Amino acid sequence: MRYVENSQKRESTPMVDKPNFNMTPVHVPDEVLEGLKKLPTATVYGAVRGFGSTLCVCEGLMTFSPGEKLAARARTIRFLPPREDLKAEKTPGEGLVEYVAMGRCGPGDVLVADISGDERTVVAGDVKLLQLAMNKADGVVIDGAIRDLGVLEDEDYGLAVYATARSLHGSIDLTPAEENIQIQCGGALVRPGDVMVGDDDGVIVVPSWMAEEVLRTATEKEEVENYVKEKIKAESVAPGKYYPPSEESYAEWRQIKNERGL
Repeated sequence: MRYVENSQKRESTPMVDKPNFNMTPVHVPDEVLEGLKKLPTATVYGAVRGFGSTLCVCEGLMTFSPGEKLAARARTIRFLPPREDLKAEKTPGEGLVEYVAMGRCGPGDVLVADISGDERTVVAGDVKLLQLAMNKADGVVIDGAIRDLGVLEDEDYGLAVYATARSLHGSIDLTPAEENIQIQCGGALVRPGDVMVGDDDGVIVVPSWMAEEVLRTATEKEEVENYVKEKIKAESVAPGKYYPPSEESYAEWRQIKNERGL
């Protein structure tokens, strides 16, 4: 870790050196997902940006399952405007693209749908999302609208839900076109296997190949910030005395953590 001097303060603000990443997509293990669930999404966001992935926020999406924390591998699907030739190419019934995409989802996975932010069209409700519930998937992230939330709650589907809006429209204006491909969601690139991390603040994309390092960096930052808050409250001083955390704060915390055997 290196540090740059803040011209407005006579202390240093930590800056994280970018690891020499191998940017090949990888399978993110469950223990990394569980670790990310313990962190505020805002803290994870800072680590992702620090490693150079600046367009990682799914802009315009909000939670429809307040209090639920999401950290799951993305299984993707893209919808396109309807046209008869496109519809004719699609397998009906159980072979429909959206059911294939949902079939890929199990524990630790989340369905991520690109419908270009269309809030007039709903691509999922209680019947379709039942497949995700039966597979014990973690949730659904839709760049567009969702409906039947009351049923999802009453019947305890157990899904974390993110979307741009709640609506009663159907899916007549879109056609499920492709699954397990690169898509956009709220302006952020999502590749299959990336980690979607969300809470009540919103949802972001963590590239799979940096997820483990993001967890390590974000965990330490959260620990240091909690340590700084302890000092602020103990001394009854303005946050600016210790925040943002300085090089000294990081060093102090590492020593204390070692002494406590944490």
